[in-house]
Amino acid sequence: MPPAKALESYVPQRVYDTHLKTFADFETMLADIARADVIFVGEQHDDANTHRLELAVLEGLTRRRVSLVLGMEMFERDAQPAVDAYFAGSSEEPAFLAAARPWPRYATDYRASVEFAREHHIPLIASNVPRRIAAEVAKTGLAAVESLGADRGLVAADLDCALTGAYYDRFVQAMSDHTGSNATPLPDAAAKSDRYYLAQCVKDETMGESIAAAVRPTDRHVTLVHYNGSFHIDFGEGTVAKARRRLPGRRLVVVSILPVEDLDRARPDDEDLTRADYLVYTVK
Repeated sequence: MPPAKALESYVPQRVYDTHLKTFADFETMLADIARADVIFVGEQHDDANTHRLELAVLEGLTRRRVSLVLGMEMFERDAQPAVDAYFAGSSEEPAFLAAARPWPRYATDYRASVEFAREHHIPLIASNVPRRIAAEVAKTGLAAVESLGADRGLVAADLDCALTGAYYDRFVQAMSDHTGSNATPLPDAAAKSDRYYLAQCVKDETMGESIAAAVRPTDRHVTLVHYNGSFHIDFGEGTVAKARRRLPGRRLVVVSILPVEDLDRARPDDEDLTRADYLVYTVK
């Protein structure tokens, strides 16, 4: 692959501050979130401008000389040794990619941010639970976690995954929307939906624990920027709630990037006002 470099093209965007209930601008947002302990950046995985804006967040915070850590849903905990070796310069990119199992669109979506972090000595945290474990939870429930043996450390130690609450309801509704409201319910549909939610919760708990472990040390203050799908962090639920439980008193900020058809007409509705601290609209 050719050397990664910053994306120089302009990225159309508008920023909305949901606390002040007014449009702001990207640099004003960066100046504010630079003081946070954790910045969650919620993405739509298949949107190119979203990934350019994620890189712009890293660049802007680096310009402000913020001590950064980058965490990513897209890398799993057992890939951390491969990440560390690549960032230390003791392995080449092909070996890193083979061992770290990046997402299929890594080259176009995430490589620029990873290479920026590597070049600027920003540690990268592989925060997510391995997919094979999440898949097993989706099949058999939380008993799959307790049977992991030596791999138990790849999952958060403390799992609070009650099948109730706003996040659970939102997840079940999303599952229903995905399968189609006219689909005939299967006898096991509710139990299957619950197991899928448990897998989602295990991901959130593991990412929340990974984030807390990276920012909790007191020898120096760091700001962790975490890339994840927006569903994991919308409305302060999911991964945000799991991290907040482990980081009492710390400032956690949620930035949701929302691709829209018409940037000039973009306006938050009542639901969006509670979705995130900042809404960053960009063109699809």
